[in-house]
Amino acid sequence: MAVKIRLTRMGGHKRPFYRLIVADSRAPRDGRALEVVGHYDPQKDMEEVVIKEERIREWLAKGARPTPIVSQILEKKGLRVN
Repeated sequence: MAVKIRLTRMGGHKRPFYRLIVADSRAPRDGRALEVVGHYDPQKDMEEVVIKEERIREWLAKGARPTPIVSQILEKKGLRVN
């Protein structure tokens, strides 16, 4: 099973916010998640992005791959992603 760390869309019409989730790569974008590891609101500052750094590191160690956008978010928060 290929595992990805990616975003899932939440919120209302024209007011999106996103959860950072760990999910099977074959699951739909808003489908079932293995674990929620943070949230991101694009209308607010990067300081308000919440991530569970320890859990993300564990999933990365297990082989989970972040999507390009999630990689950018993690790098801006100071979490190094290969």
